[in-house]
Amino acid sequence: MSDTPRVGVVTFPGSLDDRDALHAIEAMGGEGVALWHADHDLREVDAVVLPGGFSYGDYLRCGAIAARAPLMAEIRAFADRGAPVLGICNGFQILCEAGLLPGALIRNASLRFVCEDVWLRVETSQSCVTAGLVPGETIEVPVKHGEGQWVATPEQLERVEGEGLVVFRYADAAGELGDDFNPNGATNHIAGVRNAAGNVVGLMPHPEHAVDPDVGPTGGQSLFASLFEATLAEATA
Repeated sequence: MSDTPRVGVVTFPGSLDDRDALHAIEAMGGEGVALWHADHDLREVDAVVLPGGFSYGDYLRCGAIAARAPLMAEIRAFADRGAPVLGICNGFQILCEAGLLPGALIRNASLRFVCEDVWLRVETSQSCVTAGLVPGETIEVPVKHGEGQWVATPEQLERVEGEGLVVFRYADAAGELGDDFNPNGATNHIAGVRNAAGNVVGLMPHPEHAVDPDVGPTGGQSLFASLFEATLAEATA
């Protein structure tokens, strides 16, 4: 593998942040690789991003149809061998529907679409997007979703909290938690979770919209930098 990580971004029918994710990857020094949902070829990428949007029109449930797309079989095998997979917004919904992450995403508690910049408190450095971050620090990124309220069964929630699978929580700039800082009513203010190995991460906020200082916050830069480092670690493992 070269020093430039190849990061695949999957396009599903209804994806709308796939090009933004490719742009962010390239702006951060990676090589963006466009992947198509109906294929069976990951094109030798080092990491995969499932982007935001409305895959298959959000019919049935958000992400339910996309979770059964042909390419997801390859992505599941890719994740099973420890390679980095990041799901953003609709991509998070897809990972939950596919059973690669715990919980589910339902309608915002307000029953309204939210679009605003939020602060996230980092809960762990044991993930493919937070290895370069310190638990307790905060980053600013935007959200834009109508069904971003993370929920789980009591058993799932106990496991997620007990095993440290929470990656991000909605907070204020100082890291304090509160309903005023939770844009969708997510359980325990959870904005993102990981699998047990830490190589699969999903979050509702959009780090790909937070890399360019000319257009907004830059909290996404550290996430992509960590993702790139994870590709190097996985390649040499």
